[in-house]
Amino acid sequence: MEINTKYHGILNVEETDFIHFEHGIPGFVDEKEFIFLPMDAESPFYIMQSKQTSELGFIVTNPFYFFKEYEFDLPKRDKEVLKINNEEDIQLFTILSVKEPFSETTANLKAPIIVNHKSKLAKQVILNETPYTTKHKILQKAAHK
Repeated sequence: MEINTKYHGILNVEETDFIHFEHGIPGFVDEKEFIFLPMDAESPFYIMQSKQTSELGFIVTNPFYFFKEYEFDLPKRDKEVLKINNEEDIQLFTILSVKEPFSETTANLKAPIIVNHKSKLAKQVILNETPYTTKHKILQKAAHK
């Protein structure tokens, strides 16, 4: 199928590549289908592109690329909703707020996106009782690897 994207223009993609967010994502509850598109082959960044709204594309990354010590316990109810039976089926993303200059770009570690590639289900989980916030500088943290 053909979709119009925010950053990549018009692309041909497979319907089976879309991931379903049962309740949308916070602030975008009507947006339920997204596809993860790499920025380019060498980049740690992806675009989480809405199927429905071409102008809606979030820049995301695997948080472990910048925050190796990042960890949290996924609540049992979220595991059930996402039909997680095997941790190898999941992938984690964090939404970035890209700033100028790029060194000011932040990651939202308080609300990671959990994707179960096997079931094609995803959810943005809001973590409670956590030291993480919605604004962690990615480059400052990367310098301390």
